[in-house]
Amino acid sequence: MMFHHLPPSVGVGFKPEHYDGIAEAPGPLGFIEIHAENYMGAGGLPHAMLDRLCADYALSIHGVGLSIGGAGPLDQTHMQRLKTLCDRYQPASFSEHLAWSTHNGTYLNDLLPLPYTEETLQTIIRHIDDVQSTLNRQMLLENPSTYLRFAESTIPETEFLEAIAQRTGCGLLLDINNVFVSSTNHALNPRAYLDAFPLHHVGEIHLGGHTEDADDDGALLLIDAHGSPTADPVWTLYGETIARTGPIATLIEWDNDVPAWPVLRQEAERAYAILDKFRAQQAA
Repeated sequence: MMFHHLPPSVGVGFKPEHYDGIAEAPGPLGFIEIHAENYMGAGGLPHAMLDRLCADYALSIHGVGLSIGGAGPLDQTHMQRLKTLCDRYQPASFSEHLAWSTHNGTYLNDLLPLPYTEETLQTIIRHIDDVQSTLNRQMLLENPSTYLRFAESTIPETEFLEAIAQRTGCGLLLDINNVFVSSTNHALNPRAYLDAFPLHHVGEIHLGGHTEDADDDGALLLIDAHGSPTADPVWTLYGETIARTGPIATLIEWDNDVPAWPVLRQEAERAYAILDKFRAQQAA
């Protein structure tokens, strides 16, 4: 199994409307990330753009359709398409979600939560073993944003993720916005969650925006919407995490209401400032 690593720098989720801005005035980018399912065709303009950018930047491929937590077997046709994509671009990282999105051959346009039980754990371990064996590369698994918890769950989420990493050899993708969203929705302490998170398995960090809503009882409900700047409390948690781990590849996610390139670049520069601050402190 091949192990690749992104540089400890800042990247952005690539959107075609940003191609000219990145190509002409890229700013401090160490890598770009794409959603695998948008590049499973054989050619065309998307691949032409990606070929050009990959000459200058490391690539991270982020899957949204494997349904790692689904009860049934993984879709092998989808897996082979994913393998073709990874073989073509040889990305520095491939990641997926701790979620499910299929049922009896039907694909659901969402990343749905799981009960954290021994049965679920065994299913996910089998699926990750299948992915890593097929792709012949390590994958990273992302912690979810959640809006409900299962009464039957018996394993804390951080322990669940650590068990997966230990038993499969996969790495973890720490989405700090997801931590803040889930902790707020469940009235938990995000710092306590991060204290318990197995940071030694983390190969990439995600930052992104969320929106505020209210549940049926009027309580604050956060939605992981990826359509706005990263919120200040998430930036604070990010800085505290980097102070513990040192620089880790960090992605700015902005998938909806996509802004002009200078706005996204500014988000990347803010992340770089935090990484540079840590490096300066270590050098002092």
